[in-house]
Amino acid sequence: MTSVLEVRGGKPLKGEIFVRGAKNLVPKAMVAALLAEETSTLRNVPAIRDVEVVSELLKMHGVDVDYSQEEGELKITPGSPELPDPVQVDALAGSSRIPILFCGPLLHRLGEAFVPDLGGCHIGDRPVDFHLKVLEDFGAVRTSTPYGMHITAPRGLKGRPVRLPYPSVGATEQTLLTAVMARGITELSNAAMEPEILDLIAVLQKMGAIISVEMDRTIRIEGVDKLHAYNHTAMPDRIEAGSWASAALATKGDIFVKGAEQKDMTTYLNHYRKIGGAFDVRDDGIRFWHPGGELTAAVLETDVHPGLMTDWQQPLVVALTQATGLSIVHETVYDNRFGFTDALRGMGANIQVYRECLGGLSCRFGRQNFYHSAVIQGPVKLKAADIDVPDLRGGFSHLIAALAAEGTSHVSGIELINRGYEHFMTKLEKLGADVTLS
Repeated sequence: MTSVLEVRGGKPLKGEIFVRGAKNLVPKAMVAALLAEETSTLRNVPAIRDVEVVSELLKMHGVDVDYSQEEGELKITPGSPELPDPVQVDALAGSSRIPILFCGPLLHRLGEAFVPDLGGCHIGDRPVDFHLKVLEDFGAVRTSTPYGMHITAPRGLKGRPVRLPYPSVGATEQTLLTAVMARGITELSNAAMEPEILDLIAVLQKMGAIISVEMDRTIRIEGVDKLHAYNHTAMPDRIEAGSWASAALATKGDIFVKGAEQKDMTTYLNHYRKIGGAFDVRDDGIRFWHPGGELTAAVLETDVHPGLMTDWQQPLVVALTQATGLSIVHETVYDNRFGFTDALRGMGANIQVYRECLGGLSCRFGRQNFYHSAVIQGPVKLKAADIDVPDLRGGFSHLIAALAAEGTSHVSGIELINRGYEHFMTKLEKLGADVTLS
């Protein structure tokens, strides 16, 4: 039975919270440990559902996983992994898309892998075709089964040129994890260059991989015969940091996000300042606050790094409902990321969504039937409502709206938020939020 969070809104969030390692890096670094036999150590690991899922998947493959939640340290010892029962993998994988990234390392270690039907948040098309095409280009062969796909590499994996049709983060990760031990050289063109990708490259280089990164979105990987364990501290979660920053703005609060780093949040910080938010970068984190007065309407367009990250968009939309004037948001990364605005409209927000591209960036969705642009008229007084969490980022955005709204809201399905936000209930309480979980 799903839990319901009762939120008595209208109170500024104030205080200090701590953000640990990035959800978009940690599970991938955990998978990378499969490429070695010895024990890898990963630090700054958050206690989130995705880490639990990957830990269980690793254990199903015969890998020893030891996680100290208090210290945020994870030790992974692959030893000699084995292929698990497909039924078990399928049952667990419904809540995560990470299993497909197991393929490259398992093909190198075992010569075979299994890919279940994939879950994850419903925010638009995230085809696994990119992943499967990459694996086949390297020499993998796939066979359909009742529970997913069985993948083998009868002749081993061989490096080759790979050009992605879009700088997909997942396909870039797949290529990296597959190419590092493939025979020969892989040149990956149109690669994603997000900070989490560069941190994964740092992990792989520590393991003995030979990887060079060019400024034109090209990554060159020279395959090696053997990799060894790594010792790494994960980069902080810039998405979570931005989410709490937006919460400070929407609730007229003041939040110090310990662990947040400026270098990976530059684009977000620029937009935050343009809207009217204030921030102070310190050695151990960033303080975000509403300085008083009116917020300013803005034009936002999401893009691949170094553009405005799509995961920052939804929390910022909530803040923009409190800005004076007409704001425009153009989503160019996912085709269905404005579904969360239905609940905001039910809370009194003045938001209209459009199929047209309301922005200047080149967009894949311009001639398709996707509502991927939004116009927000503010400011409005948000009112309480009963809300059902649709996905991870949209769900946290709904939570922000409930915290900013007048009255008592009931938010159901908050388990989804556990996928990417560590101890978010404890953090809400530390920030003075008036909430009750039932």
